[in-house]
Amino acid sequence: MLIHLRAAGTSLVLDARGPRPPVVVHWGRCLGALGDDDLAALADAAVPAVPPSSIDEPLRFSLLPGPEQGWSGRPAITGWWPADGGRPGGFHLLGVVRDGPRAVRLDLAEAGGRLLLSTEMELSDQGVLRARQHLSHVGAGTFHLDSLSVVLPVPDLAKEVLDFSGLWAYERRPQRAPLRHGVWSRETRHGRPGHDDPYLMMAGSPGFDFRAGQVWAMHLAWSGDKRLWAERQPLGYGLIGAGELLAPGEVTLGPGGTYRTPWAVAAWSDAGIDGLSARLHPWIRSRRAARPPRPMVLNTWEACYFDHDADALDRLVDAAAEAGVERFVLDDGWFAGRTDDRRALGDWYADPGRWPDGLHPLIARVHERGMDFGLWVEPEMVSPDSALARAHPEWVLGGDTGPTWRHQRVLDLGDPGAYAYVLERLGALLTAYPIAFLKWDHNRDLLREAASHRQTTAVYRLLAALRAAFPRLEIESCASGGARIDLGILDLVDRVWTSDTNDPLERQRIQRWTGVLLPPEFLGGHLGAATAHITGRTSSLGLRFATALFGSAGIEWDLTAATPGERAEVAAWVALYKRLRPLLHGGTVVRSGADDAAHLVHGVVGADSAVYALVALRAADSALPEPIRFAGLDPDVRYTVRPLRIGPEPRVVQDAAPAWLRAGAVTLPGRVLAEVGLPAPLLTPEQAALFTVDRAGRDTESRRSP
Repeated sequence: MLIHLRAAGTSLVLDARGPRPPVVVHWGRCLGALGDDDLAALADAAVPAVPPSSIDEPLRFSLLPGPEQGWSGRPAITGWWPADGGRPGGFHLLGVVRDGPRAVRLDLAEAGGRLLLSTEMELSDQGVLRARQHLSHVGAGTFHLDSLSVVLPVPDLAKEVLDFSGLWAYERRPQRAPLRHGVWSRETRHGRPGHDDPYLMMAGSPGFDFRAGQVWAMHLAWSGDKRLWAERQPLGYGLIGAGELLAPGEVTLGPGGTYRTPWAVAAWSDAGIDGLSARLHPWIRSRRAARPPRPMVLNTWEACYFDHDADALDRLVDAAAEAGVERFVLDDGWFAGRTDDRRALGDWYADPGRWPDGLHPLIARVHERGMDFGLWVEPEMVSPDSALARAHPEWVLGGDTGPTWRHQRVLDLGDPGAYAYVLERLGALLTAYPIAFLKWDHNRDLLREAASHRQTTAVYRLLAALRAAFPRLEIESCASGGARIDLGILDLVDRVWTSDTNDPLERQRIQRWTGVLLPPEFLGGHLGAATAHITGRTSSLGLRFATALFGSAGIEWDLTAATPGERAEVAAWVALYKRLRPLLHGGTVVRSGADDAAHLVHGVVGADSAVYALVALRAADSALPEPIRFAGLDPDVRYTVRPLRIGPEPRVVQDAAPAWLRAGAVTLPGRVLAEVGLPAPLLTPEQAALFTVDRAGRDTESRRSP
């Protein structure tokens, strides 16, 4: 059977005529409506030549490449039967099942008759491709699975590869290299994606950037150990692949046993990296049940740390309410014996010394001031100095061997007793208190071989059980900040904590790149104090406002220590966030500028309006920086551009502002604003300016700053 899936300018053509595993004939630009004869002609014409010193038949790259087909690159499946040392190979096609207009299941059997493999593929309305493998052991003996991955070809045009690395508080740092012969492989062994998560593997045309070039990308929707890679073989094929990284013996299948890979999520764009976001963001949004707008949050961590003084917290609640905050989140330090980060994880009871009446008085105060209440937990961990560890040392993953991390160990949620305890404790808290939101933290790597799969699947079950029992509960995924951000965890949470740093200069790049995959309403970003807790850098209020605005916004600052003027400006910023929230959390994200530009321009574009930020990261390379180009606008619509005043005026060094800014506004067609742009104000480093763009003639009163 020849299969053509197409949507939103994307085509996937499969040659599944058998008997060998199906071949991807094309994945990329839409080929239009093709009849059966055209598809057959295309598939037949795509059969390559036979080069010298190679197998004596054309090598075709299949969805399950392996040595039995002549493939000498990384195979899609590896494993063995200990009893006879046999290896899987020689899969042949059993049949094809169409599960919908753009969904297909391809069933294969291994030559030895002991393994069945189903490949599921579906192309969404937005042109996002999902694929996964389902392996079944139907023979005798035990099969040890080493790897099972999803692989997709990329054309010779894809000569560069871009993925990510990073470290605590500095996540999602892009790294780019030529895609030469061989394998560029990224593996994570943290038991979570990690701060150095490759995140999204991109292969694209030379010099592809946010607004130009063809790009093919893949992400693994999995919160444990993983492998992503890009490969180009001298054989003539290139590919990107993704799969769970399994430790030896981690997955073994007896007769009747099964293993299903995580979903690999892939997308193609001919409009650069922003073109990927334009597919991925609406697809992610389409998969979510309707939820209330993302509330303005105040989190207590950088306001009080472990010092939970009831009177001070009451004053902070009042200050939050006066600023217009909608959700008050009590962070670490509320539970029994938790006075620092060296003790008490696992003892999930309100500390009787600091909270003699439990959390009820604080929650009542929060509710009286019109906010809902959230609570920090770290259920996957345990402190050696805790009642839980002393009572149940057998629930500690690996016992007391290996180093602690942040003075804590991992609770083995694969143990039924440990799992039941955590589910009961969290359920008891959610029943005893009206908790609307859990900030769910995860502050260390597992550092335990063959534990990632079991622990990750247990965490998924735990989150799913809580969501079923408390369907209105919202959850944030935090893992030392941004060490667990993936589409696997996103199916079970409502928000991710993008990074532990609130330094706006670092956050600009972290949010820029994390937002390639995730829409802004999922990216938690907070307004911190003037001097950042982690970097020690002091930043202007305007830059802090402009940075935290573009996401799921919040505050992590002791507002009781702010001046009256600062508190008034915070309240105005909160009001602006609420007014812009439908646009910020429903529009199309656009970005301009090269990876290393001194000035970044980014924005969100809706049907009739948009908001943009110009951010000076460092000194410009010339006296007059490049114009502000307003990407993403309808080229044939006239728009009015105005500065958006919020917070202190950004610092500039200029004898005169650009003429259009002195006039206060300018109206031009979208094509002109995107291609020619407007002269930029001469911002000093670490400053930001905001602009609104409205369809000309539209009433813009409600768009102006308070």
